[in-house]
Amino acid sequence: MDPTTRESPQAEVEQLLARGHLDRDGEARLLEILSAVDASVLEAILSSVDWERLFAAVDDRLLGPDHFGALRELLAVRRLSDLGVANRARLVTALQRGHTCGRDERAVAQVLLGTRGAELTALKNAIDSGGDSHDLQQLVYRDLDDEPLRERLLAHFQEEARGVAQGALKVLSDVDDTLYANWKDARFPKKTVYPGVRQFYRELAAGGPEGTGCGPVFVTARPGPMEEATLALLRDCLVEDAVALTGDVAHWVGNERIARRKFENFAQYRRLFPEYGFVWIGDSGQGDLLLGRQMLAAAPEAVKAVFIHDVVGTPPVDRGALRAERIFLFDTYAGAALEAQRLGLIGRGALERIAHAALEEFGALEFPCSAQRHERELELRRDLSAVAALLDGREAGDPH
Repeated sequence: MDPTTRESPQAEVEQLLARGHLDRDGEARLLEILSAVDASVLEAILSSVDWERLFAAVDDRLLGPDHFGALRELLAVRRLSDLGVANRARLVTALQRGHTCGRDERAVAQVLLGTRGAELTALKNAIDSGGDSHDLQQLVYRDLDDEPLRERLLAHFQEEARGVAQGALKVLSDVDDTLYANWKDARFPKKTVYPGVRQFYRELAAGGPEGTGCGPVFVTARPGPMEEATLALLRDCLVEDAVALTGDVAHWVGNERIARRKFENFAQYRRLFPEYGFVWIGDSGQGDLLLGRQMLAAAPEAVKAVFIHDVVGTPPVDRGALRAERIFLFDTYAGAALEAQRLGLIGRGALERIAHAALEEFGALEFPCSAQRHERELELRRDLSAVAALLDGREAGDPH
């Protein structure tokens, strides 16, 4: 083709990828374009390209040029400074999928090590919230086989966290009897998503600097192979951008075993995001209270509070004793929000929004009998009255 009549670089890349797997000349031309264009054009190309097709289009040949290796080095090293956070996340995810060889792992590490400060926080969140099992924990603790490289990455995360504005929260949550009734809670129809819980997640995670907000992180005892099914379940519950930290078969039975595995997940996740505070939301039916105690003991400054949905009728005197440990038992998410506001984790506006969501969503529920509905409504009305009393006694002006 006459160079004077060539298509725009973006159009030419699209035409090359439309061919599928490229021959050597096509691969060389693709690399030539991506090497030569300026930063804004490269960003535009990579923002619109199908990364799976891009990486499938080139090869490292037994006899001949290593074009895939050249593409990997071009994006992860030579032109990394020209890539924004979104394209860095796409690059990492593309390298993470399928089998990752040592060179893939080193390229992923180069992207993360070459990103700093608030951009690193945004990159980690973008990798984490991809909507499937290819999250940051999977990448660092499972896909990276090189232990020294892993520790180098974790040290980088710790160092860069020092310069990031503090105040944002990661919401860690159980699933069964915390997000929806599914285990011991017979007070609600099975599979009921608790009124106000999704708004509670949103408001807790929204309190940090702009761009740091992200979806809840579900810490579950479900074995790892069930992670995709767990994420699908969360989407069915209308929980967007969720992350699932799963367990294994050996830790699926017994409160202590469940708590041990969940704590391991928390310890790993805390090292991935040292710039965040954490809130744990669980229920009283399994090992979540024990886990909350372990979290508070291990990281008293990082863990801001533990909220436990009481599904077993804990006596008031026991609830009172737990409050001294920063463990707050609640019956409704309006009640949980009240405690969170008193702790300064959410503002007045957030408290009102959660209370409104709890009331509205409760109104849409169908119970098998009026007596069961009446009992739950009494709990909700009690907590809504306490919310109203707090709001009426406070001055306006809270920025949230």
